[in-house]
Amino acid sequence: MAKFLLSIHVLAAIVLIGPVTVAASMFPRFARQALADGPEQQSAGESVRLLHRICRVYAVAGISVPVFGVLTAQVMGVMDSAWLIASMALTAVAAVLLGIAVLGTQDSVVTQLDEPDQTSTAAESLIARLPRLSMITGLFALAWLIVVVLMIVRPGSTTGA
Repeated sequence: MAKFLLSIHVLAAIVLIGPVTVAASMFPRFARQALADGPEQQSAGESVRLLHRICRVYAVAGISVPVFGVLTAQVMGVMDSAWLIASMALTAVAAVLLGIAVLGTQDSVVTQLDEPDQTSTAAESLIARLPRLSMITGLFALAWLIVVVLMIVRPGSTTGA
C-alpha cells in the first residue's frame, strides 16, 4: 500500500505542482504586457487569463499532493520525522503564498483587464506590484524545491542513499 500511495503522491506532485509553479512564474511578464498600452496588449491579456485559470485550477487540485503525502507517511510510520514535519510546514507556507499573495494579485490584474478603470493609476499600481509578485512566486517555487530535496534526501532515512 505504501508504494501505491507514494506513487500517487509523486505523480500528483509532478502533474499538479509543476504546472502551477510554471504558470505563476510566467504570469508577471504577460501581466506587464497586458496592462501596458501597445499592440501586444490583447494577446497578452488572453495569456494572463489562461495562466490565472491554470494557477487557480491546479492550486485546488494540488491539495491532493499533501493529502496523499500524509497518507503515505502514516502507512510508512514516519509522521514524527523532522524532515516530514519541515516538509509539511514548507508546504503550508507555499499554500499560503499561492492562495493569498499570488492568486490575490492575479485576481486584481484579471479584474483590471476585464473591467478597466478609466484612470491609468490603477493599471500603474498593478504594474508596480508585479516585481513583488515575481519575488513571491520565486519564494513559492523555492519552498517546493526544498520540499522535493527533503523528500529525496530524507535525513535519517534507512534507504542507505
